[in-house]
Amino acid sequence: MPHTDTPHLGQILTVQQMRDAEQALIDAGSSVDALMQIAGRGAADWIWRLSAHRRVTVLCGPGNNGGDGYVIAEAIRERGGHAEVVAPTEPKTDAAKNARALFGGEVLAPDAEAHGDVLVDCLFGSGLTRPLNEEHFALLTRLAGHHRHLVAVDLPSGIQSDSGMLLNEALPHYDLTIALGAWKFAHYLMPAAAKMGRMQLIPIGVDPVEGAAMALQAPVVRAPAPDSHKYRRGLLAVVGGHMPGAALLAAVAAQGAGAGYVKLFAESKRNAPADLVVETGSLNEVLTDDRNSAVLVGPGLGRDGTARERLAVALADPVTAVVDADALVLLSPRSLAERKGETIATPHEGELVALERSFELDGAGSRPDRALALARASGMVVVAKGPDTVIAAPDGRLACAPRATSWLSTAGTGDVLAGVIASRAATGLSAFDAACEGVWLHGEAAHLCGPAFTAGQLAAKVPEALAGHL
Repeated sequence: MPHTDTPHLGQILTVQQMRDAEQALIDAGSSVDALMQIAGRGAADWIWRLSAHRRVTVLCGPGNNGGDGYVIAEAIRERGGHAEVVAPTEPKTDAAKNARALFGGEVLAPDAEAHGDVLVDCLFGSGLTRPLNEEHFALLTRLAGHHRHLVAVDLPSGIQSDSGMLLNEALPHYDLTIALGAWKFAHYLMPAAAKMGRMQLIPIGVDPVEGAAMALQAPVVRAPAPDSHKYRRGLLAVVGGHMPGAALLAAVAAQGAGAGYVKLFAESKRNAPADLVVETGSLNEVLTDDRNSAVLVGPGLGRDGTARERLAVALADPVTAVVDADALVLLSPRSLAERKGETIATPHEGELVALERSFELDGAGSRPDRALALARASGMVVVAKGPDTVIAAPDGRLACAPRATSWLSTAGTGDVLAGVIASRAATGLSAFDAACEGVWLHGEAAHLCGPAFTAGQLAAKVPEALAGHL
């Protein structure tokens, strides 16, 4: 994983893992009430900044998420702000009851006409497994319509934490979501993540959880050693095919992502920039070069007999192989049977389904479940790419990428991603780390582009994205 000074703050926990982590804190001498105060007051800091002394309405449910809401409302009231609570039901847990008793402000009935600038949703948290009932859903949507800004505490109500699925349709869109204790999968998975707006984490002292997924962190990229040369920095071989433009695009992106030497195998040098080496000879000669550090195959490859042959030759090279696009459709367990190097697969949803069929997987479960199942069955690092990209390793490591700009939804950006990942692998990183760094740099390059860019413009921003993490 990329470096962070506090890696455990990037962990992503399931509902059960979060419950166990909180229980561990309680067993160590804390209490539910103490943790609620830490979480609620930490959330109140962010809400106070957003509200800027304007009116705040806190919607409190019956459980501990509602208890967090009472703490938030009291913390704002203590600062001299105006915070009122709307509660459709009385608190049902001891900690929520205690937080309600400590709140010195007004608690309104659900039929009250509450208006304000900020609505804080503390109706239900990460433990929700069924849709909001008609009464609660109507209350949430009515209050959302009467406030300018919406804040969700832990998760928006009506979302399943572990899968990121919407339990109710037409849920509001939030300006800010404040995660409590640790990130949850729904913070990173679609369609839930699209509802959450900006996200902040409030730590409560949770220890690292063994085997937890991680939120992708910004990498720390190191400059080449003073005595480096092009081969020491890494030689990447890119295999072209039926549509030469895709492989050319991937190769250009790879040039800016750290590899010292990118060599494209293609049938023609047409349209290639002067600084890109293009080999038009035998693919066997290109891929038996013992100076190769990594190979990329798939962009524009095609799916005919020639394409199958090129894939087989590429996979015979005992270096890290990045397999993308058409090559993923041709890939099978037999293709990998004699692989000596690591393999990274970069499927979009349709290609992920095709791989699941090839490896006799049922495709059940959440996106992380599916990526992990494929990684374990195939032995590959799997980059399940899309608006909620997930990276899974055969040993069970799992990383979720932050939301990237939706302007990435344009032709050719997947070829750029494959080139960037392959380039990072060529520098000597492990397959998992190369995938993580490549996904991050790809997203960063997209942010640097601004709106409405082409894949070529995205590739041109990769060096700037890399420079930002030296």
